[in-house]
Amino acid sequence: MFSRAYRAAITLPPLLWVAAFLLIPYALLFCYSFWSVSPEQAIVHSWNLDNYRELFRVNVYLQTLFRSMWIAARVTIFALLLGYPLAYFLSFHAGKRKDLLYQLVIIPLWVSYLVRAYAWKTILGSDGVLNTLLQYVHLTKHPLEFLLYSPFAVVLTLTHIYTPFTFLPIYASLEHIPRNLVEASHDLGASPFQTFWRVIFPLSIPGVLAGATFAFVLSLGDFLAPLLLGGPSGIMISNIVVSLFGAAYNWPLGAAISLCMLVLVIGLLFLSENLEKKWSFR
Repeated sequence: MFSRAYRAAITLPPLLWVAAFLLIPYALLFCYSFWSVSPEQAIVHSWNLDNYRELFRVNVYLQTLFRSMWIAARVTIFALLLGYPLAYFLSFHAGKRKDLLYQLVIIPLWVSYLVRAYAWKTILGSDGVLNTLLQYVHLTKHPLEFLLYSPFAVVLTLTHIYTPFTFLPIYASLEHIPRNLVEASHDLGASPFQTFWRVIFPLSIPGVLAGATFAFVLSLGDFLAPLLLGGPSGIMISNIVVSLFGAAYNWPLGAAISLCMLVLVIGLLFLSENLEKKWSFR
């Protein structure tokens, strides 16, 4: 239907865009990960595996990576626990209020990330809203120090920020479930719980996997929330990468850590895609 020149004209710009802003930066990151830094703080283009050896030899990098994965896992669990019931209610029980409630759920996405992070910093601070309220009702005599600058604050903030990203694919998956299957389950004598567990939940698993992937990957790569609310015990692997590319000026080591995170994320995406295909409704 279309000439070869027309097809080339519409496909070449996107390919060039992806190559210029995705493939070439990744290639440069790959090259930097095998280089080193001289004592004079200059990049030495000598190919070696020293950065990867240091990554697995220095405990702080692996400990921070595992802590980041644990924080991301907790954020994913809490986001699913909040997002799935909300998506289920909107899809099956909201009725005429569905559109209004849906808009209320996605309204936080209109607010800047920094505004939401600073809002939690204001709420959880020693003189913040929560500590002031607890002391006002005489539940505590002193401010609770663990609320801010801790992994708890990071998990709470990231859960608030990324729950809408978990909710959206789950809601879309629930909306695409044929309602005649639910009606058939009721007609065959299944209880509401049996209908949910044997019909609705299995068919919504692709949305659950997509939402969990969103929450885990985005939380794992986050660095602003740990920087603002994490403190020393809430630092994540992305904060180390930022410091290596910034103040430490150790771009090769930062590139090596970034490549390892990229491989981890790509592996998770492939796993999630295969599981979604397995559980997808046809």
